Amino acid sequence: MSRIVLVTGMSGAGRTTALKALEDLGFEAVDNLPATLLGHLVRSGDRVERDVAIGIDCRTRAFDPQRLAQQLAERASDRSSNLSLLFLDCEDEILRRRFTESRRRHPLGLDRPVTDGIARERLLMAPLRERADLVIDTSQLPLARLRQLIAGHFGAQAVAQPTLSVVSFAYRNGLPREADLVFDVRFLTNPHYVDELRSLTGIHPAVRAYVEADPAYSLLMERLETLVLPLLPFYQREGKSYLTIAFGCTGGRHRSIVVAERFAERLRDSGWLVSLWHRETAEAERETVEAATPTTAGAAITVA
Repeated sequence: MSRIVLVTGMSGAGRTTALKALEDLGFEAVDNLPATLLGHLVRSGDRVERDVAIGIDCRTRAFDPQRLAQQLAERASDRSSNLSLLFLDCEDEILRRRFTESRRRHPLGLDRPVTDGIARERLLMAPLRERADLVIDTSQLPLARLRQLIAGHFGAQAVAQPTLSVVSFAYRNGLPREADLVFDVRFLTNPHYVDELRSLTGIHPAVRAYVEADPAYSLLMERLETLVLPLLPFYQREGKSYLTIAFGCTGGRHRSIVVAERFAERLRDSGWLVSLWHRETAEAERETVEAATPTTAGAAITVA
């Protein structure tokens, strides 16, 4: 069955980027479809010949978020529904900075400060955020990571098997907002206090060897495997298309990277689709994709 994805959210949060990412995945992308046509599509559940992504926001003529949320709620009980709602969100201060730096006026604050427009829009869009099937917060996401998340949720491979995203991060910079499972690895010996290792990252063999020499490391990996791997088929059974597993340490450059790299390898060895992202390092901006040999559970994909 072809899919219909409604893409909405806060102005400046990345809706246009999300639409382009879906278009790259083979969706027919349509922006700002008139509200009357959109309402008919939602109510009737018309089948389409190919996957369609429809962008909607506060500029859409006759846009009524409350009414649209009600129509989506009426469709929610239909388990065979081909319709889903993607909501792009972002912190108010970051949205304000984006509008200020680009010198754009907020669509709901043309004659008022940007902060007023953001506040009005957040109140207006609240019913759709509450009803959304997927909310992606782009406050800390580079564009490459946003495209990766959308590919994981809506790519052709995600239909057959969920993609597992393994993320390393620094607690001092906040939790990854897309994370489903978070593990704190700050109890491991910290390479930061070794002069020759401080400037390196967990990708380097010397840092990896140092962390793995901690007796707690082997226990951690053993327990992670015992805890997480048996649960993955249940996430798949419930239709989870994308599961994010995050590992955090103080600076996000050493211990969390070592654990994330090793656990991603273990997941790939078990036949799962895996993407890997190190949020706090330059590697996060690269889009190097490596396809592994397909297994009975699918091919393994690594995004460094």
